[in-house]
Amino acid sequence: MAVLALLWGSGFLWIKVALEGGLAPLHITVIRCALGALVLLVLARSARQSLPRDRRTWGHLVVAAFFCNALPFFLFSFGEQTVDSGVAGVLNATTPLWSFVIAVGLGTERGFRPLRVAGLLLGFGGILLIFAPWHQAGLTGAGALALLAAAVSYAVAFAYMARHLIGKGTAPLALSAAQLAMATGLTLPVLPAAGTAPDAPTTTAWIAVVVLGIFGTGITFHLNSRLIADEGPTAAATVGYLLPVVSVALGAVVLGEQLGLRVIAGMAVVLLGVGLTRGRQRAGKPDQPARPAPAAPAASATGSTAG
Repeated sequence: MAVLALLWGSGFLWIKVALEGGLAPLHITVIRCALGALVLLVLARSARQSLPRDRRTWGHLVVAAFFCNALPFFLFSFGEQTVDSGVAGVLNATTPLWSFVIAVGLGTERGFRPLRVAGLLLGFGGILLIFAPWHQAGLTGAGALALLAAAVSYAVAFAYMARHLIGKGTAPLALSAAQLAMATGLTLPVLPAAGTAPDAPTTTAWIAVVVLGIFGTGITFHLNSRLIADEGPTAAATVGYLLPVVSVALGAVVLGEQLGLRVIAGMAVVLLGVGLTRGRQRAGKPDQPARPAPAAPAASATGSTAG
């Protein structure tokens, strides 16, 4: 979860650099999907994991790739053209709340507990303390709506993946690679609609989108899929609360940015909220469905059940 937060937390920076360097939102979307798919295909092949072969799985991958990759990747790039980082951070941090509501509705949430709900609300309160969006511009408009829609899209995707894809027999790396490959196939046909920029993209923009594709998309997406499989969609979405904490901490350590009392308090509240959503999982992981007791072997058994 910590590695995922570190890699994912840098994604907004790379998107902003690529946009300022001359790449359009659709360019960034297609390139990051393609590079992420390539990385995971190589890793899956080295691990001797095969892509799914049945039509049913590929049908689910179309839906998951659209809501988890193609649509939110474009919306984040589009929104960051006009929205500052504070508003973007708050809107992105609504993902765990949307994920919890959707997962409960679909029956994929593991453990409807007051402590978890309190942690989710407390974590979002910490995000508000960190960014203080009431002091910033951009709370309304197309960019903000795009970022909010991206957060909802992620939440829909996490619940859908937990219900229809993850843990259904396809090896994890192969499943992640297949989904990003499908996202590439969905976005590539609309690439001509991006048009051409008056000036060629800068070298910095290309470096940013390559880093975003390899680390912020390929490796990050696989780690996120593993987290959904291990702990459920809401726990995976809770990583969104840690992203601004990572970005603020890196700004202080690397760039020497000042941390005010409000920001420090917000970071502490976020960490406390995330801890409340995960605290009981360390002791026996009670949020996971209980495994049935093994049946006594029959006299003429013809097979076995998977654990």
